[in-house]
Amino acid sequence: MRIHLSRPDVTEQEIEAVCAVLRGPNLSLGPKLGEFEGAFADYIGRRRAVAVNSGTSGLFLCMLALGIGPGDEVVTTPFTFVASATSIMAAGAEPVFVDIDPGSLNIDAAQIEAKITGKTKAILPVEVFGNPAGMDEVCQVAQRNSLIVIEDSCEALGSALNGKKVGTFGGMSVFGFYPNKQMTTGEGGMILTDDDEPADLCVSLRNQGRGKEGGWLGHERLGYNFRLSDINCALGIVQLSRMEQIKAKRGQVAAWYQEMLADERRLIVPTVPAGCDMSWFVFVVRLAEGFTVEQRDRVLQGMAQAGIQVSNYFPPVHLQPFMVEQFGYGEGDFPVTESASRSTIALPFYNNLAQDQVAVVCETLKTVLSKEL
Repeated sequence: MRIHLSRPDVTEQEIEAVCAVLRGPNLSLGPKLGEFEGAFADYIGRRRAVAVNSGTSGLFLCMLALGIGPGDEVVTTPFTFVASATSIMAAGAEPVFVDIDPGSLNIDAAQIEAKITGKTKAILPVEVFGNPAGMDEVCQVAQRNSLIVIEDSCEALGSALNGKKVGTFGGMSVFGFYPNKQMTTGEGGMILTDDDEPADLCVSLRNQGRGKEGGWLGHERLGYNFRLSDINCALGIVQLSRMEQIKAKRGQVAAWYQEMLADERRLIVPTVPAGCDMSWFVFVVRLAEGFTVEQRDRVLQGMAQAGIQVSNYFPPVHLQPFMVEQFGYGEGDFPVTESASRSTIALPFYNNLAQDQVAVVCETLKTVLSKEL
């Protein structure tokens, strides 16, 4: 590929921080763990942060810490990365899908209450692509129905809605640090909350169920090895210190795309909604109405043949084969999600994507569109 879909932004500062850990005596459960957790809690503005090995693990531990399990339901979106739903299923609960708002592509808060039953224990919204629009409305629904919000903020580090930071809306929230995210620890995630009880439980669960006083071979409960090493934490500390620079870089790349594609009527180009401070995760355009998924797929193929890596973002979760098999979902169950999914084209997007590379992507895309549509 001439231009890749995603690339991490790692400087010599991160490399030196990781090497310093490798030269020391603590590769895991050392001082960098607490330092990273403290810095992250301060950045988001929450009392507690618990580092884990992935955002997926973080969501799963939230379920366990809140007592969500077999027989329970959690309302969520079908337009997301699959882990939002599978973390619910891994705890033995059932994801209950609500269709999305056609503008923000986030869960449609106006449709949530119709899906709430006596089994509903929580709402799990996702700030898709970094967009926090509608989070306040979701929280209002949750408050009216005495439900907790588990905020999947894995795509939205640095975003805010009306001055309120993403990660502070839910009773618990989770961030992910995979290499395509705004900042990375290689693999990793973070649980945030203001409540000590679920935070302490997550600390135990991530470390094989060990208690505070039980020692290395004392296990108070069934737990897991979801620890994040000091190597990852050292990388994360430096990345977090650069977050405003990272956010600005990604904002500039998004602005170049918006400018260069402004006159392209065959596309819906994303913009920043009113009241949103957007920390861009990916830059996803959509084919305008009237085009088919087959045409979209030919555009994806044409871009790849030109050496530009693109993707569809996201296929509907409810139409993944294992979801269809287990729950019997089918085409037409969530029409807004399905319509959006058929039209998406994720363009190359990362911190250090240069303006001339963005120009090549846009020129190539326009050429492929003219050929295929």
